[in-house]
Amino acid sequence: MTTFKRAREALQTWRHFDLGWVVLFPEYAAVETGTVVVVLVRHLGFWSLNGCRIVYLLDTNDESFGFAYGTLRNHAELGEEIFEVRFDPASQEVTYRIRAVSKPRALMALAGYPITRWFQQRFRRDSLAAMKRAVSE
Repeated sequence: MTTFKRAREALQTWRHFDLGWVVLFPEYAAVETGTVVVVLVRHLGFWSLNGCRIVYLLDTNDESFGFAYGTLRNHAELGEEIFEVRFDPASQEVTYRIRAVSKPRALMALAGYPITRWFQQRFRRDSLAAMKRAVSE
């Protein structure tokens, strides 16, 4: 259960964004419905700003915690992303899940669709590594 509590705290403090090539503003935004954040992403020699708003929370206290945010008009993609940690009492296993549904909104994202998808895969991989670091500290 301690691992789940650490994972929950990591999500609440946006540790899953500690990637080096992604910066969140404000850094310690409240994880609550309506909170707006801006994600600054460094890619291919330039930076892009992508706005998101938390649209709902997933919270069953002892077994699941997470939230979903939806993209705002200035985001390169149109969609929603869910970040969630779960605790399975039977196996004592803690899992971290990212689920995204999106399509390109900006012309650059559409023109570079394969590269956009590669960055999304990189984000998932690096975010998982960030969560593992946060939980093991």
